[in-house]
Amino acid sequence: LFLFLEGDHSTPPSAYESVKAYTNFDAERDAANTETAIKTKGVGEVTILNILTNCSNKQEVAFAYQRRAKNELASALKSALFSHLETVILGLLKTPAPYNASELKASMKGIIVSCSEVDMLKFRSEFKRKYGKSLYYYIQQDTKGDYQKALLYLCGGEAHHSISV
Repeated sequence: LFLFLEGDHSTPPSAYESVKAYTNFDAERDAANTETAIKTKGVGEVTILNILTNCSNKQEVAFAYQRRAKNELASALKSALFSHLETVILGLLKTPAPYNASELKASMKGIIVSCSEVDMLKFRSEFKRKYGKSLYYYIQQDTKGDYQKALLYLCGGEAHHSISV
């Protein structure tokens, strides 16, 4: 299965070395097109993919969609999409801290997060807000030994850090 995104594909890959804002961004238009695509099973998937991979402010599109459709975009997408595409698209709607928190929780036994100290603080805060207990608590419950010590250290804690719930 191949998906071709709209746009000029003649630009060399070196031109994509940094993220650039989409110059024709219009949250209301994108929300309307997304709403139409959600109602169009199958063919609409490409439109949804194009909109959410090309816009620089997905949260603005989500807010515009909710105002327009009186429904959360994530909920509508869950009912319209399937399989790995649903996972990817729903991941695109999240900002980094909530995305990292949910991904770490889902795969606690096999992931090491590497990010800046500031990002780690946001991540730990979002993790506790979302799951009710600290990241340290889950690491202590799901791991042991040197692996546990390494994870606690990597997430900004010491191996002998007092575990807060």
